[in-house]
Amino acid sequence: MAAWKVLQCSCKDLQLLITLSGGQCFRWHKNEDEWTGVFANRIWTLKQTDGEILYEVQHGQRSKLNSACTNDDTKKKRKVGRKKNESGDGKFSEEDEQLLCNYFRLNQSLDDLYDQWSKSDPNFKEVATKFYGVRMLQQEPVENIFSFICSSNNNISRISSMVEKLCTLYGPIIGTKNGHTYHAFPEIDALAEASVEQDLRKAGFGYRAKFIQKSAAMIQKLGGKSWLQSLQEKSYKEAKAALMELPGIGAKVADCICLMSLNHLEAIPVDTHVWQISCRYLPHLKSYKSVTEKVYNEIGDYFRNLYGPYAGWAHTVLFCADLKMFQEKEAKTGTKRKAGNTKEDKKAKNKLI
Repeated sequence: MAAWKVLQCSCKDLQLLITLSGGQCFRWHKNEDEWTGVFANRIWTLKQTDGEILYEVQHGQRSKLNSACTNDDTKKKRKVGRKKNESGDGKFSEEDEQLLCNYFRLNQSLDDLYDQWSKSDPNFKEVATKFYGVRMLQQEPVENIFSFICSSNNNISRISSMVEKLCTLYGPIIGTKNGHTYHAFPEIDALAEASVEQDLRKAGFGYRAKFIQKSAAMIQKLGGKSWLQSLQEKSYKEAKAALMELPGIGAKVADCICLMSLNHLEAIPVDTHVWQISCRYLPHLKSYKSVTEKVYNEIGDYFRNLYGPYAGWAHTVLFCADLKMFQEKEAKTGTKRKAGNTKEDKKAKNKLI
């Protein structure tokens, strides 16, 4: 087995546990102290120490870097805190490291953001002492869109299962690791085929099957990945409105996509859980029985005014801090306790998102 590659990065600057299992993405799995997941047509295995991220990479067929890893905000090389790898695999090694830095947005100083948010909000300042290192992933838009179409009235465990089914049914094989075969996420064209809806219904996707196929066909017609790239260049409101034209995408899912893969970091997805958090800041919201469009917009505007252009990232920290699976000492110790094995973990994983 190849030697672990090393990326200097403290737990304060990136905490894998909260970042990878807080509901942003659905293809990472933890086994003992290792995380295995897929992005950029590669199988990644990560381990964390107090001051380093150790990683192994298994490549699929070589392809162009996806837009999630090459937009203007993230394509800069990360220099601070970087340790040169000595594995001797040249360009691949350098490219892998840059992909990893971009995926976790390591070019963005988390200390600066936390300081800014703490000055604006005493509650955030208190939360930040335990829930440090929470990063907003920069994901590939196609995977992000269809993963969150699967999220409708669903829990994290079942969403993860559906996403893996999509990959197994329609994604090319990347390789095998520890006896498990890993697939890349499907291309838009594969999901746009007319037969996809019926196949996915048989696979247990229910009404989401229609939304997946219809949205893929619509994105294909609009221009595919080039259209998705154009959404990053539009304003947040324009990008959100465009996404909501796709079948199966309402305001919350559109905001998830804007925040997690289109670089509109002011987007704040609002669901019942976020509404409950918001009631601590806006007590009058308790008088509403549901999250109406008016309430939804009020919550988003309030936190955008409070936290600024990275409001969605700040609110993700609050969201994670409110999940039972991350409370007590787990956020502080990171890997002392296996995620998914306690009663609190199981309840959180079965929570609707």
